[in-house]
Amino acid sequence: MTSDDGDSRGRVVVVGSLNVDSTSYVAAFPEPGETIRAHGFQVALGGKGANQAVAVHVAGVPVEFIACIGDDANGAFAQGTLERLGLPVDALRRIPEAPTGAAQITVADSGENTVIITGGANLALTPAVVDAARDRVAAAAVVLTQGELPGATIDRLAEVAIELGTRFVLNLAPPTPVSAATLGAADPLVLNEHEARAVGIGTDAPAGATLDAWRVVAASAAGGIARSVVVTLGAAGAVAADTTGSWVTAAPRVTAVDTTGAGDGFTGTLAACIAEGRSLPEALGIAVAAGALAVQTRGTVDSYAPRAVVLAAAGVAG
Repeated sequence: MTSDDGDSRGRVVVVGSLNVDSTSYVAAFPEPGETIRAHGFQVALGGKGANQAVAVHVAGVPVEFIACIGDDANGAFAQGTLERLGLPVDALRRIPEAPTGAAQITVADSGENTVIITGGANLALTPAVVDAARDRVAAAAVVLTQGELPGATIDRLAEVAIELGTRFVLNLAPPTPVSAATLGAADPLVLNEHEARAVGIGTDAPAGATLDAWRVVAASAAGGIARSVVVTLGAAGAVAADTTGSWVTAAPRVTAVDTTGAGDGFTGTLAACIAEGRSLPEALGIAVAAGALAVQTRGTVDSYAPRAVVLAAAGVAG
């Protein structure tokens, strides 16, 4: 597919959340009622939509990001960060009466994290915004969204994508009530183990089930609950399935420094690979490599490795 700027790899339109992340780094998470000292602090661009849009861009695929920000200092910071990273910002909407979305993140020395989200301007991403973006969706190879948006907006985006013939990729994180038709249109539906169970995939799978066991689970859902399914399993790797087959990619052994945003790096890279015409199993392998590289560096979007580095780690050609 050729995008309207002449790039042969297609285009991804991301409709999603944008937050400004305030991250504290601690030795261990506090107990309820406990006050502890952080040994580091960072303010950075975040939100699943923004993270995934940046990951698509870093993967070398043209991207447009449709999001809402407040008319405040955080909104200016977010827009400036996107511009610095080289992403177009013409699809950003400023919402004067709402604050820019925010996330309060704590990262322990183990690499694990806790996140509290305040929706703010993200809640202004209504079905009407989707309708206003029809031309952008029509020109895309892939449209990608996440569970941080209102369910009605996700449902409308799926309807528009189906109508226009644009491939719809849904990362239902966190699990948000959407219609069965929306799930059925997802190609793929991208979930972690807990999100998969929340939508009825793998409810009988025991804790600690192997990658191959999850491959079978994904295969049983592909073509039914969703057109295709991808389940991420943290440090173990990920599985994928569609109506033609099912696949496993084990993750390399790495030392995790910060897992924040690694799943978004995976999902954005996956969508980028699909948009440029790679098969689902090849896209899965590249996305796993991107996620493994991301956890080895602190931060969210600044932890995403360049395209050449990710492809080399995945052992595939550019």
